[in-house]
Amino acid sequence: MAGIYHTFLYQPIFNALVFIYDVVPGHDIGIAIIILTVLIKLILYPFSLQSIRSQRAMQSLQPKLEELKRKYKDDKEKLSLEMMELYKREKVNPFSSCLPILIQFPFLIAVYQVFRSGLGGGSLDLLYPFVQNPGSINPVSLGLVDLAKPQIVLAVLAGAAQFWQSKMLMVQKPPKTADGKVLPGAKDENTMAIMNKQMVYMMPLITVVIGASLPGGLTLYWFVTTLLMALQQLYFFRKSKKQEELPVVIDSPK
Repeated sequence: MAGIYHTFLYQPIFNALVFIYDVVPGHDIGIAIIILTVLIKLILYPFSLQSIRSQRAMQSLQPKLEELKRKYKDDKEKLSLEMMELYKREKVNPFSSCLPILIQFPFLIAVYQVFRSGLGGGSLDLLYPFVQNPGSINPVSLGLVDLAKPQIVLAVLAGAAQFWQSKMLMVQKPPKTADGKVLPGAKDENTMAIMNKQMVYMMPLITVVIGASLPGGLTLYWFVTTLLMALQQLYFFRKSKKQEELPVVIDSPK
């Protein structure tokens, strides 16, 4: 398994980074990392799109789920059956958004190891014959930022991008009565909204803490990946919203 990972993930990513570093003007490792990130993002685009579609579908189902929870608030077994039926009828898998994210983890690990060894003065013996050996890689980008060392600014930027992305996925609060009380049967939605809000603020904080301890190259990769994901998510959500707002044209009988 380790050999497969090394051959099909680590070595191609390492060679791609060095190749881009060789050809990019000024041999700037920061620009090379950004280009590499975009290429990896393009490779994983189908999985990212599937994840966004699933998240959007789950958002669209929230009103129907809330109605079911109010209707069957005293019958948990019936509620579970009705929810399963709703997912089946709408062709939505509540867990389908998790798999695309899990698929990206091996890439993240491979990139981490590439930056740890490549930017830390590691061996360049693993280069393919057609990739020129630069002798060494200068970890300083733009003459200012050493991407071999932790960079708090990049960690904060990654956290901000994480916050923006998570904010778009927030579960809205459950409906309330005129006097401000939560409608009966909507307590589950209230709990979900609270947990979701906590995650919106906790995940960026965790991102900053972890990012501040990682090599700046990996944090830059993390930031650009999250930013691209957020932009893709924003575009897809806006496109879906416009499609939902289009009037339905019904042909009149002749």
